Amino acid sequence: MQLRVTSRGIAMLAFTAVVWGAMFAVAKSALASIDAYWLSALRYVPASLTMLVILWLVEGRKAWSFDGAFLTLWFRGTLGFAGFSILGYLGLARSRPEHAAIIVALLPLIGAMIGWLVHGRRPSRAVVLAMAIAFAGVVLVVSKGHWHALFGGGLFADALVLAGVVCWIGYTMGAQSLPQFSTVRYTALSMALGTVSIVTITLVATLAGAAHVPAMTVIASTGVDIAYLSLAAGVLAVLAWNGGIAALGTANGFLFINLVPIVAFAIGIAQGRRFGPAELAGALLVIGALIASNLASRTPLARSPKFA
Repeated sequence: MQLRVTSRGIAMLAFTAVVWGAMFAVAKSALASIDAYWLSALRYVPASLTMLVILWLVEGRKAWSFDGAFLTLWFRGTLGFAGFSILGYLGLARSRPEHAAIIVALLPLIGAMIGWLVHGRRPSRAVVLAMAIAFAGVVLVVSKGHWHALFGGGLFADALVLAGVVCWIGYTMGAQSLPQFSTVRYTALSMALGTVSIVTITLVATLAGAAHVPAMTVIASTGVDIAYLSLAAGVLAVLAWNGGIAALGTANGFLFINLVPIVAFAIGIAQGRRFGPAELAGALLVIGALIASNLASRTPLARSPKFA
């Protein structure tokens, strides 16, 4: 029985890693025709509606109630979904999918750093060292070994992606403030409220001239990309992630984050992109640092914390 649960957890987390790894290339393709604001809206409107239906089917209509947590869910949802998506897409539009994937893969280490700064939970020396190594790896990837490149537009673009990752970490940490909510309920309600913020921000940006309404022909031509970002990456992968974490635990689940940049780089190679030695070395440094940090801070599988 335990072997079956473990195998199912591995399959779900591997599925999530592959879907999220490919997500950056798909989003980059869509961003050639649709701006970051409208792509975020087109992605999360169907995704949030689907999640609400899933919540109803799993926990019943009463689970749609906010139970006095409306403002918390709205703030966290805006931070996570609007912040991560809009900032991430604004950066990705001027960066490369592989760079964005590397930065997103830093999520566990950045989370440990934020926990240290905000809550005073000092990580071990091994984790601090891993943070430094991973940062050096990201610098290599972003600069491609040319340090002057750090001061160009590419650095600002990757900084936007990093800001989006910080928003997502804040959203994830917020789940701890609502222990009475299951993972599916927290995700569905916060995503729905975050989507309202995304639509509002998109409309404001459009009126201000920072965003442009895509033509129906453009939406139709990128329909497959939008469906992938919305349903595959926004719904199926999230549910698979939650299920995999429940089966294997948080520490083991985070190991699969390392597959995200590997998939992104593999797709880049398949599409004909060539990466220099500095980019590949930087990616290996980041992945190695993530694995070392995970092994240094993990607990045994039987005692790994699990999401609700």
